[in-house]
Amino acid sequence: MTADLGRTIVLWCPDWPILAVCREHGLEADAPLALVEAGLVYACSPAARRDGVTRGLKLREAQYRSPGLTVLDYDIALDVRAFEPVVRRVEATVPGVQLVRPGTLAMRARGPARYYGGEAAAAAALLETVAELGVPGARVGVADGPFAAEQAARAARGPASVEIVPHGASAAFIAPLPVGLVVDPRTTTLLNRLGVRTLGEFAALPPDDVRRRFGAAGAFAHDRAAGREQARVIARTPPPEFEVEQHFEPPLDRVDQLAFAFRVRAEEFIERMRAVRLVCTGLRIELDDEGGGHSSRSWLHPRWFTPADVVDRVRWQLQGAGTADSGLASPIVRLRVIPERIDSTSNHEEGLWGGGPDERVHHGLTRVQSMLGHEAVVTATIGGGRMLADRQVLVPWGDRPPEHAGDAPWPGSLPTLAPASVFRERLPIALLDGRGGIVAIDDRGAISAAPDRFAVGGREATPVRAWAGPWPVVERWWDAEHAKRVHRFQVVDDDGCAWLLVRDREGWWAEARYD
Repeated sequence: MTADLGRTIVLWCPDWPILAVCREHGLEADAPLALVEAGLVYACSPAARRDGVTRGLKLREAQYRSPGLTVLDYDIALDVRAFEPVVRRVEATVPGVQLVRPGTLAMRARGPARYYGGEAAAAAALLETVAELGVPGARVGVADGPFAAEQAARAARGPASVEIVPHGASAAFIAPLPVGLVVDPRTTTLLNRLGVRTLGEFAALPPDDVRRRFGAAGAFAHDRAAGREQARVIARTPPPEFEVEQHFEPPLDRVDQLAFAFRVRAEEFIERMRAVRLVCTGLRIELDDEGGGHSSRSWLHPRWFTPADVVDRVRWQLQGAGTADSGLASPIVRLRVIPERIDSTSNHEEGLWGGGPDERVHHGLTRVQSMLGHEAVVTATIGGGRMLADRQVLVPWGDRPPEHAGDAPWPGSLPTLAPASVFRERLPIALLDGRGGIVAIDDRGAISAAPDRFAVGGREATPVRAWAGPWPVVERWWDAEHAKRVHRFQVVDDDGCAWLLVRDREGWWAEARYD
């Protein structure tokens, strides 16, 4: 079969985001599972679809339709990372591959058809390649142009899982498909109101009228619907391979043995990037054990990784809370290190006179962390929360602090100009009125009497010069078991020192002090 220059092959892996997350987290692919993004279902498993869950559905409606639904956030980085081995394997079978999106690849049909003896044979070779990688249900479509070929792949049925549209028949093949495949939702609604619901009906409209009404984007969609697609496959340039992988035969079951065995590969990992003047500031370590278990974790570095740093991360991930000479629950058969953050060495060059104290601090902290463990050296950062003690977050040296946690609204939290001293353990205090009784706060948030004296930790009470409050703080009001309700109060003692107080069911406490 002779292939035309515009012929395109598309390989489509259905439900790829679901397959990727199941492999990453060890989930069952036949269970109801949904990935959400911005509160809407981005992808769902076949079991979830049988319960009525669809893409674009609101999360609450999806959980109503499928009570046993497992919900996870959609991670585009995981999607791309998990699909990269598939792309590289396909490139070894058919060169000139374009990554349309994770789970979908496009390639020119002419070369593979000539090499394998026809488009059907080339499609069969692609399916065999991805089947060897354990990707189930892959389909292949061949047509005139990437868009028609992808629709052919999605329409492929039967044991062959291949749909080949004859040359020149792509327009007729896609004509019954909905017009929403080529235009945005707003234009789709407008066209449906005008009675245009299929690609064939849209293609029948005069091209000049479509361009005048919908602009360049509408003209491009009209060409697609009419089978006059101008887009062609743009083969990617395969990125350099920096990742390293090591198989252990026999499997190793001790942390120190694994760390020692991987030292050479760690040096090779860093040297590959150093040869092209790159450094690694973030990496991912994947471990496969003899029992079929999988462990994956991302690691960051405050500067850049050295071979010793890579080995340390492998050791920390393996031992967890154990020791270096401790045994593992299941022997490790494969260890893989993948760079996730790469930067030019020019952005990390030392100054003319070295790094000075900062460099010595870094080396000292890294050395202590290497000896005592990943979480033995921590840095303080501000996180989210309503209570001041909740906002103190300790992050292991080199890890990224929580993102955007402190930017959330957090109703009831203190505004800016927070107290200088926050007590790790709240101090018991006595806030007294003029008669010597404890000042109380009723259910409506009103105090029983004006504060007159104030004592901290059993000390002698001192006069209250000024006071303000109370302000209620309510957490998890919808959960009767874990609900929390407190009142904040501010007082200024006789020495002019301001205090931030908290009143809960147990009494009055000093949360912080304005020094």
